[in-house]
Amino acid sequence: MFLGKMQLKVPTVLAPMAGVTDLPFRLLCKKQGVGLLVSEMVSAKGLLYDNQKTFDLLKTLPEEQPVAIQLFGNEPQELAKAAKIVEKMGAAAIDINMGCPVPKIVNNNEGSALLKKPELVYEILARVRDSLQIPLTVKIRSGWDKDSINAITVAQKAAKAGVDAIAIHARTREQFYQGQADWNVIKQVVDSVSIPVIGNGDISTPAKAQEMFEFTGCAAVMVGRGAEGNPWIFQQISQLLQGQEIKQITLEERFAMLLEHLNLLVQHKGKIIAVKEMRRHALSYVKGLPFATEYRGLFNRATEVKEFENLSIDYLERLLKI
Repeated sequence: MFLGKMQLKVPTVLAPMAGVTDLPFRLLCKKQGVGLLVSEMVSAKGLLYDNQKTFDLLKTLPEEQPVAIQLFGNEPQELAKAAKIVEKMGAAAIDINMGCPVPKIVNNNEGSALLKKPELVYEILARVRDSLQIPLTVKIRSGWDKDSINAITVAQKAAKAGVDAIAIHARTREQFYQGQADWNVIKQVVDSVSIPVIGNGDISTPAKAQEMFEFTGCAAVMVGRGAEGNPWIFQQISQLLQGQEIKQITLEERFAMLLEHLNLLVQHKGKIIAVKEMRRHALSYVKGLPFATEYRGLFNRATEVKEFENLSIDYLERLLKI
């Protein structure tokens, strides 16, 4: 798949997720062979006002490239200026968020609220496109609600504005993350535009990824929640697409990944923040395992890195005795 002149070696993309797709997690997914990484969403206003916490979200490393930085906002000129800042800092691509459903974003007429204004979608993307040399993508949803499914209209506006690809989460804003993603919408958009379409929604297994490719004809698949606690999904998707046997992950590998994730958080954010953030990630790594409820509580009460490490080792040893 090509994004402008940039070719992705593998047609897989890590979805942008606030509080998840930070530098440590992106590094783990990169090791598993994901084609394109996308950052947590970054406020265009925050960049223009020189907010240090906002700029911290832009940190990337050479070994994780290519990385797209996702921006959000609703002012064409502001987004264009912010995109230019990000381009100068070395981003491989810019993605514009038009799919976030959370109230604090939507109530500010950002994220998926933009789907209600296709002309503004065009104005934003055309202005940003004119300001950049690197690839530009946009992420949308099927529509605002079940009565306003307008992904085709929005996608056509995006293509006219000159974006290099469009990613579609096949749920409405009304659905948030509930219910089933409607892949028919992705297929319809694929048939309506000439630019690459990236399908997103319900990719929880390699088989689901292959099914989406076959059903929709999309150029790439984007994996979000299916990658939480499961960075291996990108390696497994690649194996399936290449006709190889899917490598099953052992308990030892699962817990080694958990500890590697913790250590990367310590390295890049410090011990205190690492433990706080790892509580959430740990729940994903142990989901579905015996004694998970018991250890979720223990992980959530952990306050020190060593305590977290010891809990992980103890849990693995207990599982291996079953």
